[in-house]
Amino acid sequence: MMAMTADGIIAKNSTQNADWTSKADKKAFIAETKKHGVIIMGQTTFEAIGKALPGRLNLILSLTPEKFKEKEQPGLLEFAKGTPQEIISLLENRGFESAILGGGAKTNGMFLQAGLVDEILITVEPKIFGQGMNFTEGEDLDLNLELIEAKKIGDNAVQLKYKVLK
Repeated sequence: MMAMTADGIIAKNSTQNADWTSKADKKAFIAETKKHGVIIMGQTTFEAIGKALPGRLNLILSLTPEKFKEKEQPGLLEFAKGTPQEIISLLENRGFESAILGGGAKTNGMFLQAGLVDEILITVEPKIFGQGMNFTEGEDLDLNLELIEAKKIGDNAVQLKYKVLK
């Protein structure tokens, strides 16, 4: 689940948080991530946000999770290292049936490349950055999608829901 500009950019740089997205997108993001109970994100995305998102498990992918042991709060904020398949197995072993992948670009690319994404939920905001970070990074992808739903949210944003065709 990501928000992007009309020109396909998710952030101007790796430190920009989602303060540029609409209230409608934030509301949809909160509802969707709480429904699934867990959000997976990369360390850079977490650092851009700066805090754990309440009411759901924040599973942060890091190459050095041991550096964050003092920040961990079981069930709310946890750090892990592993392949996308290992991360999904970890969550399944804990009883989670689904999760939201909340970025960033490298994390999105790794999970898409591994074939572990079933649906993509994108909010397209009425904004153009011109340059910045794409939805994915670091992986050579060639995926086909099927549009499940398109709806206007808020005053000017559109939310697109796609099925990833296997």
